[in-house]
Amino acid sequence: MKQRNNSLSESYNREYDGKKSELPIKRFKTVDLFSGCGGMSLGFMNAGFDVIAAFDNWKPAVDVYRKNFNHPIYQEDLTDETTQAKIKGLSPNIIIGGPPCQDFSSAGHRNVNLGRAVLTATYCDIITRVMPEYFVMENVPEITKSEILGKILERFSKTGYGLTSMILDASLCGVPQSRKRYVLVGCLGAADGFLQKYLEANLAEKPMTMFDYLGDSLGVECYFRVPRSYNRRGVFSIYEPCQTIRGVDRPIPSGYKGHPSDPVEIGPKVRALTILERSYVQTFPKTFVFEGTKSNLNQMIGNAVPVKLAEHIGLAIIAYDKTRGE
Repeated sequence: MKQRNNSLSESYNREYDGKKSELPIKRFKTVDLFSGCGGMSLGFMNAGFDVIAAFDNWKPAVDVYRKNFNHPIYQEDLTDETTQAKIKGLSPNIIIGGPPCQDFSSAGHRNVNLGRAVLTATYCDIITRVMPEYFVMENVPEITKSEILGKILERFSKTGYGLTSMILDASLCGVPQSRKRYVLVGCLGAADGFLQKYLEANLAEKPMTMFDYLGDSLGVECYFRVPRSYNRRGVFSIYEPCQTIRGVDRPIPSGYKGHPSDPVEIGPKVRALTILERSYVQTFPKTFVFEGTKSNLNQMIGNAVPVKLAEHIGLAIIAYDKTRGE
């Protein structure tokens, strides 16, 4: 079944401020770049945005996206001039996207000025060519240590965009996961910091736990998440936020002997999360269709923008835009 606006299943459609339906919705023509399987698209649709197209160059993610949305997704190279002209021809009011972050991530190679990190500059190229009223860029916090970020911030400012940047903790935005992300939002003609108070307005007072979001649906109170090294804990309780969902995962390895911070010892009541459970932690609804190899699905789910985090950003833009119009 394809996703439509407000299509989250009842058990996962949690409103954390109760005010969503009170906001008058302005329909923004939205294009999602580096869309992956669609976490940001779905979050913005749930907030009331009109996503008209998406672009990504990785076929497994494109195939999953296509199964879940009615609007088109184009498998194209965003560095290509023809593709950029196609985006401009769509005349979007807002462009959203998360350029690949592996070269910035602490889990990646930390090659902050080379490799796929240059696609962040490509994203800037497209924005300054198309000139939408708004844009949103999501990335890992480590991007703040890169030379590229300073350069694109300067370009955005010179082009006329007011900028707001924040490190958002997804667990304060309706996501049961300790996932911190750098968010940059631009608006033509606005003052710098224009969205700050709107992004902060509906942050939760405390982090959302797995139990807050999923209840006891996992059937276990503790689960295993493979650590980057055995010097770190690998067992976590559902009564705390999940650690960041990464692009790889595997069953409990025989070499893991436990950690002093584990809430319980490895045993029959502890297991790794399934692929679908990992998607729920990313706040994809149960109705979202995932098909593909295990490695590809783990990668696209781990790379996705959590749906509820994207929705939080979208609602902030709508709230700001309402006051701007008035």
